[in-house]
Amino acid sequence: MADSKIIIGVLVNNKPGVLMHITELFTKRCFNIDSLVVGMTEKPAISRMTITSIGDVQIENQIVKQLSKLHDVLHVAVIPENKATVREHMLIKMEVTAETSSAVTEMINAFAAKVIDFTASTVTAEVTGEVENNDRFVEASKEYGIIEICRAGAQALHRGNTSL
Repeated sequence: MADSKIIIGVLVNNKPGVLMHITELFTKRCFNIDSLVVGMTEKPAISRMTITSIGDVQIENQIVKQLSKLHDVLHVAVIPENKATVREHMLIKMEVTAETSSAVTEMINAFAAKVIDFTASTVTAEVTGEVENNDRFVEASKEYGIIEICRAGAQALHRGNTSL
């Protein structure tokens, strides 16, 4: 079976060292992390991680099994891509000139992004959306000159009533 995107939600104790143990597990098992987002939940003692990787069902099962064994992991669940709401947050700084500034602004508006900083020579946009949409924004931005990008990685929740 072909490799596909794996999205895993993990609830962990919010304390020092937990992230290190999880990334160490991925390193030891030779699993790649495509993106990793961590933040406190509605309960300050618990953090939620969204980890994306690529692999087949066997790799997916191994990741879940190995994560579940870690002491500070409270819950692990695969979030099927077709049953998930997935978004990524990105900041992107581009070059602008007097000639290109209106075209850059139009592009930003077309992607429902926001201008968050504008100078005579640069514009920084905030883009939030599906990862593929953000990829398209990056491609469109290349025409103007990308100075730097900061991507936060995929965040995912189950659709409907399902939750971690």
